[in-house]
Amino acid sequence: MHISEAEQAAMHRALAQGELVRGQTSPNPPVGAVILAADGTLAGEGGTAPAGGPHAEIVALAAAGDAARGGTAVVTLEPCAHFGRTGPCTDALIEAGIVKVIYAVDDPNPVANGGAVRLREAGLQVVSDVESPAAATGALRPWLHAVQSGRPYVTWKYAATLDGRVAASDASAQWISSAASRADAHAFRAVVDAIVVGSGTVLADDPHLTVRDSDDQLAERQPLRVVLDRRHRTPQTARILDSAAETLLLDTAVPRFALKALFDRGVRHVLLEGGPTLAGAFVEAQCVDEVIAYIAPTLLGAGPAALGDAGISTLSEAVTLDIDTVTRLGADVKIVAHPIWAAYDAGES
Repeated sequence: MHISEAEQAAMHRALAQGELVRGQTSPNPPVGAVILAADGTLAGEGGTAPAGGPHAEIVALAAAGDAARGGTAVVTLEPCAHFGRTGPCTDALIEAGIVKVIYAVDDPNPVANGGAVRLREAGLQVVSDVESPAAATGALRPWLHAVQSGRPYVTWKYAATLDGRVAASDASAQWISSAASRADAHAFRAVVDAIVVGSGTVLADDPHLTVRDSDDQLAERQPLRVVLDRRHRTPQTARILDSAAETLLLDTAVPRFALKALFDRGVRHVLLEGGPTLAGAFVEAQCVDEVIAYIAPTLLGAGPAALGDAGISTLSEAVTLDIDTVTRLGADVKIVAHPIWAAYDAGES
C-alpha cells in the first residue's frame, strides 16, 4: 500500500528513536514511534521506556497531545494488544483519535500480537511491512531473536592480531587492539543486557565489566555481569563482585542452560566477552548470533587463539559467516558478521 514521503520519513525517525533506547528496555522491545498530525506534520515522537514504563506509542502520543486526533502513528513494531505492566497500545491509539497506523515488523510474541487486527476492527487504516528489513536488523534484532528462540541474542566480541592471537604466549599484559577499537567495544556494552565471561577470564584478567563514559566515570545504567563458574573459582576479592553493577554467578558450564536462566531474568541481549574456551563452547552449542572482531595489524606467531575447541574437526564442519560490515578503527579493522546456522535458518535456534 502506498505511503507518503512524510510517512516514509516518519518511519526513519521512528527507527532512530528505537536506536536511542537500545539496551534500555528489556524484556520489552526497543520500539520507536512517531505521531503525525492530520496535516502530515510531526506532532510527537518517542521510544520505549525501561520495563514498567510506557511503550513507545504512549510516549509519542503524550508528546503529540491533542494534535494526535485525526493523525497517523508510525511505529517500528506492531502495537501490542494485551495488558501487561501497562495497558494495550492499540487502545491508547484508538482513544487518542489516530486514524491510520503504519508499522514495520509484526510482533512475534503470541502474548502481545494481534494489534493490527484490533486496530482494523476499530476502523483504523493499518499498513504493515514498511522498512521491515531495516527494523528487523536494527535495534529490534536481539529482541526479535530472543522471542522467537526462547534464549537471548548472543554477540561474541573479541580483539586479535592478524594471525588470530588474543594474547602473547608469555601472557604479558598489553593491549592488542587500538584505543579507537577499545572505545568502540566499550561503548557496545551500553546497549546489551548482560556481559558473560567464564571463571578463567576472572582469574586471569580480573575484569570489571562495567560501562564507563569518556571521563572513566560509571554510567548510570549497567548491564548484568555474569560469570559461568561451575567449579566455584571466582575469588571474593574479584572486581566483578564490587557494587558497581549487579553480578550473577552461574553454577554451570553449559551455554544453553546459562542462556535459559538469563532469558528467564528478562535478558534479551548477551555480550560474550569470555576467553577462547568459553567462546568455543558457545560456538559448538550454536549459541553465537553475531561476531564482532577487532583485528590489529600485528603478528605474534604464538599464544592463545581467539577461538578454542568448538567441536569442529574437519573443514566441512566449519562455521560460515555472513559478513555485514568491515570498517577501519584507528589502525585496526572491525568486522561484524553473523554465523549461518542450519538450525537458526529453520527457526530452531
